[in-house]
Amino acid sequence: MFVRLVLVVIILTAAFGGIFGWKYYQQQQAAAQQQAPPPATVAVHTVGRAPWHPELKAIGTLVSANGIDVTAELAGVVRDIAFQSGEVVEKGEVLLTQDDSVERAELEGLLAEQRLARIRYQRVSRLVTDQSVSEADVDEAKAELDNTTAQVAVKRAQIAKKQVRAPFSGRLGIRLVDVGQFLEPGVAIVPLEDDDPIYADFALPERHLGRVAVGQEVTVTAQALGGEAFGGRISAINPGVDVATRTLRLRATVGNPRGRLRSGMFVQTAVLLEQRPDVVTIPRGAVSYAPYGDSVFVVEEQDGGLTAERRQITTGAVRPKEVEVVEGLESGERIVVAGHVKLRNGQAVKIDNEVMPDGGSLGK
Repeated sequence: MFVRLVLVVIILTAAFGGIFGWKYYQQQQAAAQQQAPPPATVAVHTVGRAPWHPELKAIGTLVSANGIDVTAELAGVVRDIAFQSGEVVEKGEVLLTQDDSVERAELEGLLAEQRLARIRYQRVSRLVTDQSVSEADVDEAKAELDNTTAQVAVKRAQIAKKQVRAPFSGRLGIRLVDVGQFLEPGVAIVPLEDDDPIYADFALPERHLGRVAVGQEVTVTAQALGGEAFGGRISAINPGVDVATRTLRLRATVGNPRGRLRSGMFVQTAVLLEQRPDVVTIPRGAVSYAPYGDSVFVVEEQDGGLTAERRQITTGAVRPKEVEVVEGLESGERIVVAGHVKLRNGQAVKIDNEVMPDGGSLGK
């Protein structure tokens, strides 16, 4: 009986041992497969140092150097229009003529009165030497001549104002009046703008007050023109800070010889600060941004292969394609710039810069 029991125990022990041994073998095989994933393909960039031109960026609006709606000073009927919508005109060029027939008729009458007053004054001036007239008669004749002369000058000025001229050189807009229309004083005839140079008005936080000055270089980028950049300089700074927004208003003067920039356009402005000659910079696409801090994957050699190690960095100023690294990277280190989205810390990698997002290579 005892021998049977011993045999049963031995048989059961052997059976269970075989089962557990087979399970352990399967687990080891599965673990071995999981621990050796194929290396991830990445593109890298070699960290270096380069000059850095810091910028203060802001949103701005373009304003014409001179911009008005041309109007008539006197009421009258439009007799002739001497311009076409959209054309360029010079200062003093006649744009519109009002009917001045009544004023010219009145001028003829005033000229006749002036001639008569001059003859009378000349006559009494000769008679005063013979004491045939008094000095008071001479003074009265002189005053009458001066009065008629002044009336003639006023009427001629009114006739001149019947010709509406361009107050400055610039580009006209769309015509707003027609021939035969009666114009009241102040009614808009056509917009006129002088946009070369053109102004870019923008605002910066008050903390930047000590970093900006008149004459400082500014770059203006117009999204409406495909992101084309135009150069200019700060021409004016408001003496005070806006109490409501705590911002400082600035104006930059920008050259616009071809008239591509137009008043009212939305632009992005960048005030260029003093250049720093030796700054660590990396592509913006290499940085993983997170609430707990920014990081990059650094490629390091380990056990004869390459691995990607996540490293926290401190970033500074930002450009469209680059970012300044204040702390965390040194020149000569290689960082992952493509293929790092699903990369894990410590994962094996292989380098292939042909996978760059722009098809180029930033480093090796």
